[in-house]
Amino acid sequence: MAASILSNVGNGYGIKKISREYTVKGHHVERKHSISLSTPHAEQRRFRNNNWTQRCHDKTFTSILSSKKENRHLGNLLKCRAATDYAIDEKIVAPNEEKALKEEEEIPRSTLIWRAAKLPMYTVSVIPVAVGTAAAYWQTGVFSLGRFLANLACNCLVLAWVNLSNDVYDYDTGADVNKKESVVNLFGGRTLINIIAWQILVVGFAGLSWLAVTAGSLRALSYLAFATFGFYLYQCPPFRLSYYGVGEPLLFFAFGPLSTIPFYLLSSKAASNLPISSTVVWSSVLIGLITSIILFCSHFHQIEDDKAVGKMSPLVRLGTKTGSDVVKWSVIGLYSILLTMGITQALPLASVILCSLTLPMANLVVDFVQKNHQDKTKIFMSKYYCVRLHTIFGTALAAGLVLARMFSGQPQAIPV
Repeated sequence: MAASILSNVGNGYGIKKISREYTVKGHHVERKHSISLSTPHAEQRRFRNNNWTQRCHDKTFTSILSSKKENRHLGNLLKCRAATDYAIDEKIVAPNEEKALKEEEEIPRSTLIWRAAKLPMYTVSVIPVAVGTAAAYWQTGVFSLGRFLANLACNCLVLAWVNLSNDVYDYDTGADVNKKESVVNLFGGRTLINIIAWQILVVGFAGLSWLAVTAGSLRALSYLAFATFGFYLYQCPPFRLSYYGVGEPLLFFAFGPLSTIPFYLLSSKAASNLPISSTVVWSSVLIGLITSIILFCSHFHQIEDDKAVGKMSPLVRLGTKTGSDVVKWSVIGLYSILLTMGITQALPLASVILCSLTLPMANLVVDFVQKNHQDKTKIFMSKYYCVRLHTIFGTALAAGLVLARMFSGQPQAIPV
């Protein structure tokens, strides 16, 4: 009987009829027909027993209907609760996003000018000069302050051309359309800025040529010419090789071996005829690797703009997650090379120890990129953390070479 009753219950609401003998009124089930008093005693007993059974089924069915109503009510409450929570989350998140966008839009002009000047980035010109000069001092014990400052000034002028012309040509392609700290976006006058940039290059390279001639080292001048041509290939038309994802390898050589080795030869007249030792070569590799990490991290917050203009930087191809792993393994590779140089005695122990002290900064770079690679606002700072690592690592490397000469005497040069 119970099975026949339950089989007639539908899934819809407002059930009015169960069977021919039962109807639903509100939450209760009632029988259509009553038992007549004229019915024989045995029949009455049978009907009473049946009636008791029916009442049990009635109560069961009534409880089923009540449960369905309660569950329907609870479901509505849960939906309302979810909708309310979602609305609250929207109200919380939306103002935060608007606040972040508003803060980004309201960056003071002085801050934008500071970013456009890129003064911290000039360490990528200072460190090759410092390490090359320190490596030459380790070999010869001779240091010329005048030549060091002249090399430094001319190399910084070349980098100024790199930065300004990069802004000009990225402006032409539209890659810097949303880059507020672009020199062209800040001051306008794209043509004027381009003319100034090329004049700066002429002055800087003329100074380097004069230093090479007076030192009697055409080898150094050829290295610097290749480095400058590498910068041109990186960003200038018609090549623009950075748009094909090979900017990092180009700048590895341009800021690494092609910059460190010539300043090793130009540090003094006594150094112009020095053999190119494994020490200066491997030191230049370390410097080139850190510089490439800086360039790599500078594209984390520009992926969308680069993709829009077809600039296929490594991060556009790899994505931020894989890119963060590339940074981690590049840093591991950096310190692995350092350890190998220490074991093979290609680098003085003082340099190995001092460079090892920069591990906390390296760990900070890796952790920051791993945690914030998807946050476009925060990841902007990753390149500046890389610049700090580049600066202290290069300084430690150069200081170790100087200390090794001061306390250990003249080393045995190991040719390449």
